[in-house]
Amino acid sequence: MNIKEKLKKIKDILLHSPLPVKCSICIMGTGQLLYKQWLKGITYLAIFGAMIAYMVMYGVTDIKGFITLGTTQAEPWLGTTGDDSVLMMLRGLLTFIIIIVFLTVHISNIKDTLNIMNILKSGKKIPSLRKRFGYIMDKKFYVVALAVPVIGVLVFNIIPILFMIIISFTNYGGDIVPPKLVDWIGFGNFVKIFGLSEIKQTFVKILSWNVVWAVIATFLNYFGGLALALLLNKKCVKGKTFWRAFPILAYAVPGFITLLAFKFMFSYGGPINYYITSAGANAVGFLDIDAGITAKVIGLLVNAWISIPTSMLLATGMLSNINTELYEAASIDGASSWIQFRKITLPFVIFATTPVLITSFIGNFNNFGVFYFLRGGLYMDGYFLASDTDLLINWLYNLSIDNNYYGIGAAVSLIIFIITSIFSLIVYINSSAYKKEDTFR
Repeated sequence: MNIKEKLKKIKDILLHSPLPVKCSICIMGTGQLLYKQWLKGITYLAIFGAMIAYMVMYGVTDIKGFITLGTTQAEPWLGTTGDDSVLMMLRGLLTFIIIIVFLTVHISNIKDTLNIMNILKSGKKIPSLRKRFGYIMDKKFYVVALAVPVIGVLVFNIIPILFMIIISFTNYGGDIVPPKLVDWIGFGNFVKIFGLSEIKQTFVKILSWNVVWAVIATFLNYFGGLALALLLNKKCVKGKTFWRAFPILAYAVPGFITLLAFKFMFSYGGPINYYITSAGANAVGFLDIDAGITAKVIGLLVNAWISIPTSMLLATGMLSNINTELYEAASIDGASSWIQFRKITLPFVIFATTPVLITSFIGNFNNFGVFYFLRGGLYMDGYFLASDTDLLINWLYNLSIDNNYYGIGAAVSLIIFIITSIFSLIVYINSSAYKKEDTFR
């Protein structure tokens, strides 16, 4: 049904529907009450009344505050409380979400009234509340089961993302923090990122390194785990249980402890430099501000140390599901081990783990911990509050948490979200796991 047909249908409902439907459009629950559906009618009417009361008491004020972001600045010395712009943004956002939820419920109320009308027109009996409840628990149970997760995603994911998007269009940050008033500046923060020379150069350099890091780290972790799983899957390997459990120890230790341990190992007072100086050479600043490529390589290797065990376990499970008859047939046809790996093992494993591979790439793209614990706090010349090993997520932390550039940080966060979302969607839709999902069933 196209938009024109939908508008025509809505017009017909408004003009030709019976009185209960028209009443339900104006005031929630009245249609159900006119059709003697008392419980549903009272429930919808109570929701309608609560919404009216909320809008009168808080909603209108919150929307106005969201638009203005405050008009009175706090003056502690004069005892003036003033307006909190950030709180106004949050309350305005919550009000808009409540309005959207209310409109959704209102639409369901109208649909319910239309459904009752159609049932009565057909001469059937309106289902009782018990039958309706039984139908929901039987045919629509997935709606009930998903209600709590959906609410959780809304509260802990959607609202923070929306709030971050809102902040990216304000001048919040630096010296402009409550009790000072925050203002809307449109795309000002994005202009700073892509326009101001120092910030633009920093963004381009960090984004370039971020992409290189994510590709190499994902490749190392994924194929390192696959290689380890293939090695331990060989019949000639003795004590497979021990060797499979041993790498898990690296994963079992909390990541930040492992990272701090590696930072100590490569520090001037660490064991590596101890042996270097004992041999008569000068100590090496592996993680110094001028370490360059050395620090990046160390970061990749440390990340591989932490991540390869999980890839190994995943690949081990995938390898156990491959039909051995495929290998037997390939051996009879004279296929070498490399051909068997390239034609049988690799396609199956990649097909089955494409979603995991995508999430691994996104995880590495947003890997905050590695360089924060190895080199956190270093700022280099030629970078705006960053170093040459910082990823976008580290730069975001430096901007917002360490230096109060919340607006620019939110803009960077939005850019990260857009990049990772588009990449994930494009790669997954074009992958064989999506196009040929029945291949290995």
